[in-house]
Amino acid sequence: MKADSHIKRYRIRPRQKVRLGDWDPDDTSGFDGKKKEALIESEKLRLKLEQLQEVLYAEHKHKVLIVLQALDAGGKDGTIRRVFEGVNPQGVRVARFGVPTPEEVNHDFLWREHAQVPDNGEIVIFNRSHYEGVLVVRVHKLAPEEVWKARYQEINDFERMLCEEGTTILKFYLHISKDEQRKRLQDRLQDPTKRWKFSIHDLPERAFWSEYMSAYQDVLEKTSSEWAPWYVVPADHDWFRDIIISTVIVRTLEGMDMHYPPDANLPKSMTIK
Repeated sequence: MKADSHIKRYRIRPRQKVRLGDWDPDDTSGFDGKKKEALIESEKLRLKLEQLQEVLYAEHKHKVLIVLQALDAGGKDGTIRRVFEGVNPQGVRVARFGVPTPEEVNHDFLWREHAQVPDNGEIVIFNRSHYEGVLVVRVHKLAPEEVWKARYQEINDFERMLCEEGTTILKFYLHISKDEQRKRLQDRLQDPTKRWKFSIHDLPERAFWSEYMSAYQDVLEKTSSEWAPWYVVPADHDWFRDIIISTVIVRTLEGMDMHYPPDANLPKSMTIK
């Protein structure tokens, strides 16, 4: 498929230097002026993901954690809705992480995420994640610098432990432009069907755009590993965002060499009366 040849450019190599200004949120490489073609390919990927997820659930051997991070209006909900349309809801679960509760604050910053990691045969999608501990916490100075700086290694250790226990981890940063964010927030405000998604707190956050860019750059540089890679996904166009993410997930699942469980305990011929 056409998207395959472009996937490597979005994956952050371990210790790669990242400057988000070098990444174009408006990028549609391979599909410039060919949105219709991209939508056809996306549908093929969606059907393939549906098939692969069914085998994953039936085999009950592998587990997959998908992390979605983005600024406000970055497209996390839309990604979940479109990329995972049609999958078996018994085997896919979304964990959403908002402001920590008093109980969560009383534990270590990874406690609430650890409780939500996938079981065998399951795909879990983190809508926001443990990375809020080095993003929002850093930008708004909710913890001393020495505390959030230590968390990069703690996150790497946490993800490596999950990987060694059999979890495949894929992390996607949905990269939108500041102008596109403004358009989406304005659209939420004006569209009655989207107004429920608008928060008055989204507007002050725009003033911290540069601080968030710096924080995300450090996250991508310090926590993209062979066992838990980050992908910077151009997200100004939701259809292109979806095809990149779908391609990565499908190719990863295909590489697991999954099979339906054997039926060795069943007779070769059996009639049900």
